Amino acid sequence: MNAAATGDTAHAMPDDARFGLRRHVTLAGPLRLDGGMLLSPVEIAYETYGTLDPDGSNAVLICHALTGDHYVASEHPVTGKPGWWTRLIGPGLPVDPARHFVICANVLGSCMGSSGPASENPATGQPWGMAFPVITIRDMVRAQAMLLDHLGVARLRAVIGGSMGGMQALSWASTFPDRVAAAVVIASTARHSAQNIAFHEVGRQAIMADPNWRGGAYYGDGAPPTAGLAVARMAAHITYLSEAGLTEKFGRRLQHSPERPNGAKSFGFDADFQVESYLRHQGISFVDRFDANSYLYITRALDYFDLAEEHGGLLANAFRHTTARFAVISFDTDWLYPTSDSRAIVHALNAAGARASFVELSSPFGHDAFLLDAPEMNRVIDGFLRAGER
Repeated sequence: MNAAATGDTAHAMPDDARFGLRRHVTLAGPLRLDGGMLLSPVEIAYETYGTLDPDGSNAVLICHALTGDHYVASEHPVTGKPGWWTRLIGPGLPVDPARHFVICANVLGSCMGSSGPASENPATGQPWGMAFPVITIRDMVRAQAMLLDHLGVARLRAVIGGSMGGMQALSWASTFPDRVAAAVVIASTARHSAQNIAFHEVGRQAIMADPNWRGGAYYGDGAPPTAGLAVARMAAHITYLSEAGLTEKFGRRLQHSPERPNGAKSFGFDADFQVESYLRHQGISFVDRFDANSYLYITRALDYFDLAEEHGGLLANAFRHTTARFAVISFDTDWLYPTSDSRAIVHALNAAGARASFVELSSPFGHDAFLLDAPEMNRVIDGFLRAGER
């Protein structure tokens, strides 16, 4: 794997993780970006679980969502929480390190060790800030391909992702059709809608309106734009939930506090309602683990994503050359990337002659359903993966 030659470092996970390695690699590049710039070197933080077969045939790439990271099945070093997909990945689960060599990389533009606005600009020795080039989903995928080259993985048994991770899975099958045997696309879309873009723009403007943003040059002074980032997270988090789920969990129930033990109204602008308190908590906890500039860059990459546009305006053209099998999964209460978006993907796959299966699952949890307890989703993915391993 030439780890020493490329500056790869690996750290064993804690004993309770059992099967993970936390890694970081500096790849010489250059990586040509869709925006026309060359990025060099390319830093990638990633984790691996399990062992790569001698013929390299058991690699499974997990792609994370907007605010996710590579700590997919092991404890997060900042929050101390378990990995974000431990319900899917682990011993005896659909993605099993006993059968698969599992790879999850922090995407380009993020803030958990991969090249992004918070990382060092080699030309200045200072954080990139807003001088970092604007990136796309396809750029993220090309960086992952560089990582797989480094790891000696020529072809993936499967690429799996939900939300933005699903966009990466689609882009993998389109950009590197000979390197993907199967793709699992969950709660995702082939293009961002005007409504999606609008929600992201609200978040970006909240960040840039924070006086501490200062054009993105806030690194090193201990005063990042946390207020703006928290508001951006609050607005986005609403889109991840369903109205039924919010109603069931909070309704119009008032918040109890020492000053108002019976949940009386304050007749002011404190968090009177429990749902207000919940959103504020989501915003405050988010700023401890994420970078505001990274939020700007990744949401812009999402907004630029339009797989049909990349292939002459016809989505089916994106899959003309792939031999991969596809499993497309949606949830009935997901209004961020609704089932109609998944059906559009499946129709394009059918038009291209690709092998595709599709299922809409029922869940009260909205878009976030793929991250929560979803036994039906696990059964679908398990059956799909095992069908390709026979």
